[in-house]
Amino acid sequence: MRSFPDDLARAQREWSSTYRQLAEHPGRTDLRRRLHRLSTQVFFHPHWRRRRPHPAEWWQLRDLGRPGTGNTAERRDR
Repeated sequence: MRSFPDDLARAQREWSSTYRQLAEHPGRTDLRRRLHRLSTQVFFHPHWRRRRPHPAEWWQLRDLGRPGTGNTAERRDR
């Protein structure tokens, strides 16, 4: 699995947590704003300046924010 900078991984975990909270409490403006801010942090992070990520890299990063997962091999088997 690819290694990501700590701040990028942390932003992705916060994004996933905020997304789940928003699903539980739709319409919360504060959560929508936070999700937008975190989306910007993740997508425009300096780590991606070298080149835009391959889709597999996005999946690996997203797996960091999923509770109880982190194994992309599980997704490939589906």
